[in-house]
Amino acid sequence: MLIDLSEVLSEPHKPLDVTAACTMRTFQGDTGTYPVMPETDVHIAAEYEGEGKLLIHGTCRLKALIPCDRCLTEVPEEFDLDFSKHVKVSESEEDSGQAEDYDEANYIDGYHLDVDKLLYNEILIGWPMKVLCCEDCKGMCSVCGQNLNEGTCGCEDPGLDPRMSVIRDVFKNFKEV
Repeated sequence: MLIDLSEVLSEPHKPLDVTAACTMRTFQGDTGTYPVMPETDVHIAAEYEGEGKLLIHGTCRLKALIPCDRCLTEVPEEFDLDFSKHVKVSESEEDSGQAEDYDEANYIDGYHLDVDKLLYNEILIGWPMKVLCCEDCKGMCSVCGQNLNEGTCGCEDPGLDPRMSVIRDVFKNFKEV
């Protein structure tokens, strides 16, 4: 979804306050594509701060279905987005040294704000390092792929890797009594 910023950026710099339906339905990350279910509409407020600078504030709540890292069961992960961005729309030569004071504005193209790209960036920032369906998730059988949370399988235990016997002996010899 694109929002027109022309009234905010041109005289008399009217503030923008928009509420619209979230159109993001999937999140494409490095590890795959995940379905997204918006729970609330996106609220965007933008105001001009002078000298080509904008303050953009937004809120939205949505869920993404992410597979559990142990058993691959889909887990609804909630993202409660509430962000403020200070962006510089027009870059002048004398301000090039102060660029680190502002947020990256890859979601602004000319006089348009790409809300989906802005939400994508915020989801990416809040993406969890590890997703588990429950704290004591048992994972999957390494032989047949059975979800061990749902029941056991008839596979034999493959035992320990014989290449690890040297390390096992080190721990056994230095075990404190």
